[in-house]
Amino acid sequence: MPKEHKKRGRREEKKRKRGQEDEFPTSKRPKSNKGSEADIIVDHDPHHNGADYLSLEAPGEIPFYGLLDEEEQEYFKRADTILELNQFNDAEEWELFLANVYQEASGKELKIASSQSCSRLMERLILMSTPEQLKVLFRTFSGHFLNLAQHRFASHCCEALFLQAAPLVTKESKELTRGKARGLAEESTTAESLFLNLTKELEQNLGYLMTDRFASHTLRVLLVVLSGRPLADAHTTTLLQSKKKENIKLPSPETTSSSFSNSTRTVPASFPAALDRMMKGIVAGLDTNNLRALASHPVANPLLQLLLDIEFGQFGKSKAKDLSSLFRKLLPDDPPREGTESASFFNAMLYDAIGSRLMEVLLTNSPGKTFKVLYQNLLRDRLPSLAKNETASYVLIKALGRLNKEDLQQAVEEICPQTQLLVDRSRTSVIRCLVERCQVREVDPGPLAISLKEAYGQQPAERLSKMLQTSLAATETMSEEGRKNVENQDPTKAHASLLAQSMLEAPGPLRDMVTEGILAMDNSILLQLAKDRSATRVLQKSLTCSSDTARYRRMIMPRLAAMTVDLTTDPVGSHVVDAFWTGSESLPFIREKIAQHLIEHEATLRDSIPGRAVWRNWKMDMYKTKRRDWVLDAKGQTAGIKTGIELARERYAAQKQGGQTKGRGQGQRIASTIRTGANAVVTAGQG
Repeated sequence: MPKEHKKRGRREEKKRKRGQEDEFPTSKRPKSNKGSEADIIVDHDPHHNGADYLSLEAPGEIPFYGLLDEEEQEYFKRADTILELNQFNDAEEWELFLANVYQEASGKELKIASSQSCSRLMERLILMSTPEQLKVLFRTFSGHFLNLAQHRFASHCCEALFLQAAPLVTKESKELTRGKARGLAEESTTAESLFLNLTKELEQNLGYLMTDRFASHTLRVLLVVLSGRPLADAHTTTLLQSKKKENIKLPSPETTSSSFSNSTRTVPASFPAALDRMMKGIVAGLDTNNLRALASHPVANPLLQLLLDIEFGQFGKSKAKDLSSLFRKLLPDDPPREGTESASFFNAMLYDAIGSRLMEVLLTNSPGKTFKVLYQNLLRDRLPSLAKNETASYVLIKALGRLNKEDLQQAVEEICPQTQLLVDRSRTSVIRCLVERCQVREVDPGPLAISLKEAYGQQPAERLSKMLQTSLAATETMSEEGRKNVENQDPTKAHASLLAQSMLEAPGPLRDMVTEGILAMDNSILLQLAKDRSATRVLQKSLTCSSDTARYRRMIMPRLAAMTVDLTTDPVGSHVVDAFWTGSESLPFIREKIAQHLIEHEATLRDSIPGRAVWRNWKMDMYKTKRRDWVLDAKGQTAGIKTGIELARERYAAQKQGGQTKGRGQGQRIASTIRTGANAVVTAGQG
């Protein structure tokens, strides 16, 4: 039978397949181009007429602000490079160049902010702006913030502008309170009014912005500014920006308009009201099912974390009972017992990689009574299974951090039988949390120590090697960069090291497990342990953890002192030598022995960067020139010893005092001469 005549080639094949798809259309819903990131699958709710999707539509097309021409792009890129290099002769030259850049950028701010190649310059200018310049830029962006927040590059400029203008609000509030700026509201627009106008501009589109890939970051920054939370707090920084965010460095830090601090900021009385209005606008437009869908959304989840944190911290415990609050919309059942929808949602989020982070915030910040109900009804009977799960274990760690002594003792008894399985699965974070909390709550760590010995083995040296997961032979010949890459690829070693360090902080059988393992190791293994990037921190901690380890330090320090030269020139081992000074605090003869080793190999130490750092930390220049002072310092008898800077200050004060005395003597002689001359004139006149 003759074959059908077909054209060959990939294009013809694609055309045939496309024709078949047109004849037999699939039942799949076509993917929307607009707002695709905001289409969230939710559970079916019979009260919503069969709608299974929550669609948060975009407010509209982002306008095009135009492009910079080639000459302008070249100028601004060159200006950004010059500012980054910071090769100015003096501050005046730097300020003059910066003023010229501001003048050239006038009227082109929106173009620069939305430019891929020049938006970094706009961020740098914002970081170096004066308060007046920040206000001018804020007014220029007003009316365009909704569009700029959704832009890939301009959104970063908005975030930088909000963060830099936040301390300005606090400063103006204090000045208005003290009465130093009575005409501030009349002369120019205050930063407070600029932020309030911004909230009004965005409040109609908060539902879409919270799920937008770029605008959600800008919205988080705005909420933090309105709440008065610390801008430099590590937890706040984690919620505001991702790990991939590029940090724009300042060429001249002293020119910044403000400095971020870890303390809570003072905000005007209008900010809490605006914050409450925005939070209600976000929550009121979404029902329980939609909010639960957002809990597992990768973009909206961090914003929900921030909202929960602010809700509990800013508005107090009353929000836990308010039916319109975010907490009550997520868990409407009171109390959330097993079998309710709230319990089902909570249990599902425990094992969700994204939703579990929201549960961590909920357990960390919820009021005491609310946490106790959640723990007793939803967590207490499932501790072993939660500890074994990779995702739920992090939620369990947050819960363990808030338990009282009785509940913690019960948790230790239930989790200890699972220690072997936790060790095999590298779930050492849960064990470390138990070790730390037992020390805080003064709970007996004996059962935990017994279970750890059974899991890691009874031989001290082998047990510690297994605990630290040291593969010393494999990394011994690697370079420093190679060893760092190996550790980054295997984070379980870092967690194992943290476990051993926490055990050293706990006096009793847990600390003895680690110190016995170190003492039982051969010198060759001990040297390699000191050069391992993770294990070396355990060795350093054992030397500096407590004064109760004097017996252990007297036994280990002579062995480590013999390795001083080998460790000093190693980038990792040199930190152990620095710890020798603290570890030999009550052993001055060991300090002198180590110093003698260092002085004998002075040339070797000065040829390496780690060696020079050790030489400086051990004050070896003083050891060479002022041996007696160094010995007194090593023995802790430094009450009468003065440093070089103190001696220089005394010499300067003595010279200044001597100059003043000499000046007073000369003045007295001159005055005496004048008086003598005057008396002679008077006598001549009388004659």
